[in-house]
Amino acid sequence: MAVRILVLALALLAGASPLLAQAQPTSPLLHGQVIAADGFAPIPDVVITVVEANRNGLTNLDGRYLILLDSSDVGRTVTVTASQSGYEVATDTITLVAGRQIVNFLLTASPWRIFRGDSIQAAAHQPGTLGRAEAAGAYEQLNVRGLAVIAPTTFRDGPGMLPGDREAYAPIDENDFRAVSVAPLSTFSIDVDRASYANTRRFLMDGELPPRDAVRIEELINYFPYDDPSPDGAVPFAITTEFTTAPWAPAHRLLRIALKGRSVDMADAPPANLVFLMDVSGSMNSADKLPLLKTAFRLLVESLRPDDRVAIVVYAGAAGVVLESTPASEKPTILDAIERLRAGGSTAGGAGIRLAYDIAAEHHVEGGNNRVILATDGDFNVGASSDSEMVQLIEEKREQGTFLTVLGFGTGNLQDAKMEQIADHGNGNFHYIDSALEARKSLVAEAGGTLVTIAKDVKIQVEFNPTTVAGYRLIGYENRLLADEDFNDDTKDAGELGAGHSVVALYEIVPAGAAVPRGPDVDPLRYSDPVEPVGIDTEAAFVKLRYKEPDGDESLLLTQPVMNRPVQATTETRWAAAVAAFGMLLRESEHVGDFRWSDVVSLAREARGDDPHGYRAEFLRLAEMAGTLMSATEGLGSR
Repeated sequence: MAVRILVLALALLAGASPLLAQAQPTSPLLHGQVIAADGFAPIPDVVITVVEANRNGLTNLDGRYLILLDSSDVGRTVTVTASQSGYEVATDTITLVAGRQIVNFLLTASPWRIFRGDSIQAAAHQPGTLGRAEAAGAYEQLNVRGLAVIAPTTFRDGPGMLPGDREAYAPIDENDFRAVSVAPLSTFSIDVDRASYANTRRFLMDGELPPRDAVRIEELINYFPYDDPSPDGAVPFAITTEFTTAPWAPAHRLLRIALKGRSVDMADAPPANLVFLMDVSGSMNSADKLPLLKTAFRLLVESLRPDDRVAIVVYAGAAGVVLESTPASEKPTILDAIERLRAGGSTAGGAGIRLAYDIAAEHHVEGGNNRVILATDGDFNVGASSDSEMVQLIEEKREQGTFLTVLGFGTGNLQDAKMEQIADHGNGNFHYIDSALEARKSLVAEAGGTLVTIAKDVKIQVEFNPTTVAGYRLIGYENRLLADEDFNDDTKDAGELGAGHSVVALYEIVPAGAAVPRGPDVDPLRYSDPVEPVGIDTEAAFVKLRYKEPDGDESLLLTQPVMNRPVQATTETRWAAAVAAFGMLLRESEHVGDFRWSDVVSLAREARGDDPHGYRAEFLRLAEMAGTLMSATEGLGSR
């Protein structure tokens, strides 16, 4: 008989933040997880039905669902069912409340399941019989031995799925305002990673607010393609600047700097020498990891040309070659090698990376796309696994012409910070794959941007005019900031731009004569430059950009002034601003002012524009979910 566990997972703390206090929950948000009776494995594709409200939801690969109901349903008693072929229908009756309400379905009481490859061992632990600390110790011990544990939903001392506690994100200290009189230059490396957006989406679809440090605003903004002018000359990208009003601070200005990379027809792209480096350790043995990994790589293989080549390296307790470098004309052989992958063992990530680079070097294509594609949940725990060792190796190989792309999968072990770092040092990009649709977007629809580099070491430096600008703040890019002197130093690594990629950076600007919001204290300058500045009354800023050709060693310089004449914001700038505000609200930024979730939705809806793939429509739904989730946590403490 089905057992329903209602988890009230929010602990009351003393008071709410000012931002949370602004929102009031109005609609029921029902969500939870469906777990199999024979081992706590999540069950995907379960139909969840709120019968009386005539609303349905479907569980994802992690067995989670989310259903947003109407405010008129508050107080209504409803029947909720969970059904899928092969399982007994689970039914329960609840009274709907305003805000977040978690209902998990468990098909019967069950022991823990412990996986080693295809074998299953069972231990006699029932839900609620272990404390979280005891369970964490058991999980760590078993995982080191190459066993993947799927933990129960409820512990003695509180609810929650244990493996999720192992996810790691690098701390982000939000950029503050800087006075132009003290710091007239702002220098940073571009970033075309999009992992943060897909990961944020995963949290919201699971009915949770993401950790603040999981939200990298520049990656949210750059998830979307933008309809900016394409390059028409020798330079591989076009630069667009726009100076307008900041929607969340009307007294301030917003400067958008956009790069649009030249598109490449993949049929005409340089030949590819690819090495798939796949994590098949025990931690990958769940529905949202290895099975999804296989789907992603099958999609990529189907899109390759006959002259492209693929090798497959796997790593678990040790690294090994599953498929020697094989021409893509032999797709059935490649696909069969992918299909035969199984998970089990610990994680020899360092050995796997070395082996993959060695194979890439053996089949190096001069002038081609030589690339290792690493697919993992990010858990490197055996062998040469220190960040510094891996970074040194990856930097050495990128100088030899082999770049690195990183694909992250799953929940529980996601080592986001480490994966982003090694992708950056490998002249590649980092994607989080949360669905087959995201795999298709990253590896097929946007294959040029993911697999073909058109410019490397791309740096931007903006000089602000103290006559017209009092202060400024770069929105996002906190882990991409460079010293001002790094701009002209060609030995300093920076970001890469892929074919067809869009890169957008936003600055919030305080006009001259207005007070600059308080930032870090510095002493006033004793001396100033006596030279009369160029464009003293007409320019707000001067944008400089350096880049190298993919196989070049010396940078080229591009410049463009920004006139001090605010214009009506274009659709693309309004969209980027809406996404930036979305990120600031999720991070509970003090700089978002009185901007509300409803303002984000309104701004985004007006700026949706042409949306052939539905990415912007999906964002609107996520913004509505995020606003509902945040309002539902009013007074219930921080994440």
